[in-house]
Amino acid sequence: MFVLRTYFQRRRGKGLPLAALVIFILLPAGSCAFRKSLEMQEKPLPPEELSGEAPGVSPEPVPPAGQLPGLFSEPAQEPPPGPDFLTLVAAGDNLFHDVMIQPPPENETYQFESIYSLIKPYIEPADIAFINQETLLAGKDFGFSGYPRFNTPQELGNALLSVGFDVVNHATNHIMDKGEKAVFATMDYWDARPKAAYLGIHRSPEQRSRQVIIEKKGIKVGFLAYTMETNGLPVPKDKPYLVSLGNTAVMAEEIDRLRPNCDFLAVSMHWGVEYEHTPNAAQERMSKFLAEHKVDLVIGHHPHVLQPFSAIPRPNGGTMLCFYSLGNFASAQVKSSTLLGGLMYLKIKKTESTVAVETAGIIPVITHYEKEFTGFKVYPFKDYTEELAKKHGTRQMGNEINLSAFKSLAQRLLGSALIEENPFIYQDQP
Repeated sequence: MFVLRTYFQRRRGKGLPLAALVIFILLPAGSCAFRKSLEMQEKPLPPEELSGEAPGVSPEPVPPAGQLPGLFSEPAQEPPPGPDFLTLVAAGDNLFHDVMIQPPPENETYQFESIYSLIKPYIEPADIAFINQETLLAGKDFGFSGYPRFNTPQELGNALLSVGFDVVNHATNHIMDKGEKAVFATMDYWDARPKAAYLGIHRSPEQRSRQVIIEKKGIKVGFLAYTMETNGLPVPKDKPYLVSLGNTAVMAEEIDRLRPNCDFLAVSMHWGVEYEHTPNAAQERMSKFLAEHKVDLVIGHHPHVLQPFSAIPRPNGGTMLCFYSLGNFASAQVKSSTLLGGLMYLKIKKTESTVAVETAGIIPVITHYEKEFTGFKVYPFKDYTEELAKKHGTRQMGNEINLSAFKSLAQRLLGSALIEENPFIYQDQP
């Protein structure tokens, strides 16, 4: 398993860091109020895009966690508390095309749980699980539809909750597909399910000003979300608060206001160019901006393919983890590169005075379906076989599924961040 590891400890009562293998530095714990309140591409991917070698970077050893000998000058009154660990996973584009929402048999309801049954063991154990829900969940009154203007049955939301997702992003380029009333209807759905926090859409300026902070294991994780476009469908001029757009002036104000109130700050970014494995200049400029505002984590999506991740230096001396694109999670796209996505995994440690990421990486996943767009299922890459590849429905469009090429692509894009096994099985092992 390839992972990135970080270790950081501050001198208690002083602002000077003592660090070893510092990948990035996170701020000390703060206090806060807690609210948990088809583009069907028919051209096969050129073989040269599905090649590449792993950089072969191995993680260096990490010093033991906990208090270092001689670190504190004052006498200890009692042993410091042991570290708490918080796990955070994030999935990419959950993009439901019309072939995925065929009417169920009479007197039955839509059932989507089976799509995620094999990936559930990677999601349900997490303390926090994020997903980019690409499409509206506005209900049947708006008509169920796929590309180009999507609306997905609300039963999909039920399935996401049953899998374990509890943070749902709706700041996407498809959020205005059915108009503002559909956005409000989507919020109605989630407001009736308070166990999940939704991001990027707001009923009022007051709601937008409320901070989304989730506290687990004594760690406060703050979330914000933005989209760089809405496919030319404007947000109502009299409701500029409705959708969180990528306006840097507004973003700076919201990020800077949230930053002191959480231990760890994650920003969801719907950005980039579709089907491009390389982040563009606009993504790089935005990631620099986010680092300047002391963001800890960027969860990127929209390109529908995997993009690399990067540790970007912050002006304050720390580093921001940026996952530029997690690719597709579930979709009916047919272009070969859109079938390979990733599930982000972080293990965050909190001691008496620090919060740091101990492990960070991506678990590759495959979107599978068979002839006539049936049998949709998300597979962990390690469980996907040549026999399944031979049954993949994209072959009907003349595409091939080359598992060796997929693995090479994942290694080239992810390098040392590639996680090949379920980290929840191995996380307690040394």
